[in-house]
Amino acid sequence: MKRNIVFLLAVALLCCYTSTAQRKKQSKNTAVFSNVIYNGDDQIYKNNPLKPDEFYTPILQGCYPDPAITKKGDDYYMVCSSFAMFPGVPIFHSKDLVNWTDLGGVLNNVSEFNPHDTGISAGVYAPGITYNPHNDTFYMIVTAFSGGLGNIIVKTKDPMKGWGSPIKLDFGGIDPSIFFDENGKGYIIHNDAPDKGKELYEGHRVIKIWEYDLSTDKVIPGTDKIIVDGGVDLSKKPIWIEAPHLYKKNGKYYLMCAEGGTGGNHSEVIFSSDNPKGPFKPSSNNPILTQRYFPKDRANKVDWAGHADLIQGPDNKYYGVFLGIRPNEKDRVNIGRETFILPVDWSGEFPVFENGLVPMQPKLKMPAGVTNKTGKDGFFPNGNFTFSENFTSKKLDYRWIGLRGPRENFSTLSKKGLEITPFEVNIKEVKPTSTLFYRQQHNTFSFTATVDFKPQSEKDLAGIVCLQNERFNYVFGITKKGNDTFIVLERTEKGQSKIIASSNIKITNSLRLQVKAAGDNYEFNYAANGVDFQTLGETVSGDILSTNAAGGFTGALVGLYATAANDAHP
Repeated sequence: MKRNIVFLLAVALLCCYTSTAQRKKQSKNTAVFSNVIYNGDDQIYKNNPLKPDEFYTPILQGCYPDPAITKKGDDYYMVCSSFAMFPGVPIFHSKDLVNWTDLGGVLNNVSEFNPHDTGISAGVYAPGITYNPHNDTFYMIVTAFSGGLGNIIVKTKDPMKGWGSPIKLDFGGIDPSIFFDENGKGYIIHNDAPDKGKELYEGHRVIKIWEYDLSTDKVIPGTDKIIVDGGVDLSKKPIWIEAPHLYKKNGKYYLMCAEGGTGGNHSEVIFSSDNPKGPFKPSSNNPILTQRYFPKDRANKVDWAGHADLIQGPDNKYYGVFLGIRPNEKDRVNIGRETFILPVDWSGEFPVFENGLVPMQPKLKMPAGVTNKTGKDGFFPNGNFTFSENFTSKKLDYRWIGLRGPRENFSTLSKKGLEITPFEVNIKEVKPTSTLFYRQQHNTFSFTATVDFKPQSEKDLAGIVCLQNERFNYVFGITKKGNDTFIVLERTEKGQSKIIASSNIKITNSLRLQVKAAGDNYEFNYAANGVDFQTLGETVSGDILSTNAAGGFTGALVGLYATAANDAHP
């Protein structure tokens, strides 16, 4: 007990020291942002207006990949990957699978989950969430690629009230999920490498199962077993069997997994068994969801569909949530992997995603008796929408996120707006940045912000950043050179930066900054008088904001950025 107290005191002192050290590295030259407007304007939604009994898919636009879902009564909870964004593992609540409320992030204590030195595509990803009726407890399980955590589980009786501390689990691999049988027994399934010396080809993976001790929250040593080797048909060398979920229906066990890798060959496949530890037999009609068979140049393309989870809806019909992408006209993936939903036909032995094996459409029929309230009454919006933010609320909207650390470490709400006290860190460093981020949610959008900032030196900059990762981004802001104030646009590709355009400006009042995108074409505009916008430089390509160019797993982020370590010099 004494050792625990000493350890906790040491952790508290370390956190206090870290927080104090970070504050010392912050500039006192605060940037104030106000009147921020994000406007999404994709043509697909104009061409496909909703009827009263319809809703749009994706249900979560922007970088919300790897969805997992559970329910208690008529309350549905869904989690997604967040990588190095903070807080970790965004969570949403719904009563009907159509209208969702953003509850923030599950991992919101930086002393327990701290991705401060993590590349943007690491952090945490591929969560699972399961409600256990036997002990009235929710379990969220995920792989954490930071702080030496590995696979962890957190628990709560009520996701509305927060979660417990992470519990480390003693196994390797990724993409864990947890299953509770009707007899109360617990199991964990996950993706792993084949046994040593048995890897047959690159991308060869296996699905493992462990028995799980609910009383100790540990896997039971020696109970692990490989239940799928390679995928549906090992002779065809399938790659990346992953994201497993286990279900039970009519006395049989069903194991659903992604196969083919997160990309153009992505799919969802399913197996059945009479025992949770197998042997598992693949369905004869696999895959049960994919978009890989269709022309690459098809209109309104949805692609990369897979990494799914199943749930019974309010009409007792099954639904599946999964990730997919909507590339722009140059087939570039700037928005990232989003959360889609489709009804599932499980009238036969195996489930099949309805219209999941034909080119996907943007609209669905709502479950019986549901009213579409997306974008109203606090529900998360989808389709085309405008998000306006004056930072006048007492609480910051959960759509605003930090990178590698809490947003509260650098931002405060005041009567003036959002005040960002800059870190001595710029956007290209793998450290927490003083940037408040918003996910890009449309291929055609504008993001406009008012900023009040007087740079004192060339080290000071405040403005907007469009970020795919630390090595691929645009910085657009105001800085100092000599006695003059400049507005600059910098492009960073593969870690190499160059100034695209700059202009000497006189700022007598608030400055309006805007990024405007139409597919692959991005413009950076400013209005020194707050009204009349002019473009800095010319239209530029959004190529570096795509995963095609930058790699990784995230979508583009747009951020309110301030730094005391600026290196974008006009």
